[in-house]
Amino acid sequence: MTFAKKALILGTLAALGTGATASAQNTLNGAGATFPAPFYQRAFADLASKGVQVNYQSVGSGAGVRQFVAGTVDFGATDEPIKASEAAKVKRGVVQFPAVGGTIAVAFNKADCKGLKLSQKQVADIFLGSITSWDQLKCGKGKLTVAHRSDGSGTTFAFTSSLSAFSPAWKGKVGAGKSVNWPVGVGGKGNEGVSGILQNTPGSIGYINQAFVRGNIKAAAIQNKDGNFVLPNLKSGAAALNNIVLDGNLAGEDFNPAGAGSYPISTLTWILAYKEGNGLKAGAIRKAMLHLLGPAQNQADDLGYVPLRGSILKAAKAAVAKIGA
Repeated sequence: MTFAKKALILGTLAALGTGATASAQNTLNGAGATFPAPFYQRAFADLASKGVQVNYQSVGSGAGVRQFVAGTVDFGATDEPIKASEAAKVKRGVVQFPAVGGTIAVAFNKADCKGLKLSQKQVADIFLGSITSWDQLKCGKGKLTVAHRSDGSGTTFAFTSSLSAFSPAWKGKVGAGKSVNWPVGVGGKGNEGVSGILQNTPGSIGYINQAFVRGNIKAAAIQNKDGNFVLPNLKSGAAALNNIVLDGNLAGEDFNPAGAGSYPISTLTWILAYKEGNGLKAGAIRKAMLHLLGPAQNQADDLGYVPLRGSILKAAKAAVAKIGA
């Protein structure tokens, strides 16, 4: 083999190696919350044309935090801010920031029930099993089938936290958590699973991200702290989120926000990134996260989410800058 031919082969192999390295450093893996999954998946699909490929696994907040703490992903996603005890296990440091807002709908499948309005007590009583028929809600007749999450979930944490704020009975008997001992109902995995139960079960009612309210599933209007019955949407979600005060770790929750137009079950969802140890992927991670906080916010409303605005958005972008190599 001539020297020139050897040089050509070696050069080709080097180029291929460089390409593989470039591809690897621009391919990210994330996992976590199902609540924002449609928003993330749409945003990351758009990002692919800009040279960054993101594989997001919608496995639930609990699993997402566990994978993040274990270091098996490039970023995690959760609907409940990471606990201090969990963050302490992450030697690479934690950068946490809200990525989008959303409302949790009390959704139902009942063709002859139009314009369902529920007081906060009624919502709690449905999931306590005290209300068992549609007759009790004065919205048609028949047995009421309750659907809930079967997996550890930030959506469940936010929803049960609101139920605890709505009802002393719920707080005393069940309480709040990513997973709870449900007094009644059938379980589905992820927002997708609960949505599937609702779609396929006439007479059912459950809780899902507003983005999953479609087809024969409708959302109930829930009475807020000010006494008004409010549907989950962009305007009512934004009114609620404006009452959430974030702490130094950009965590903050209000499970029954005040305000005449506030939807009472509204929440933020968070991204968990590593402060260091990202190596050559650091640039791609920052690019992906700024895309979430930039162009993707313009699509949030169309997908059933509440876009971030003002000081919350500014603080989230500032946090991304802390993601280092």
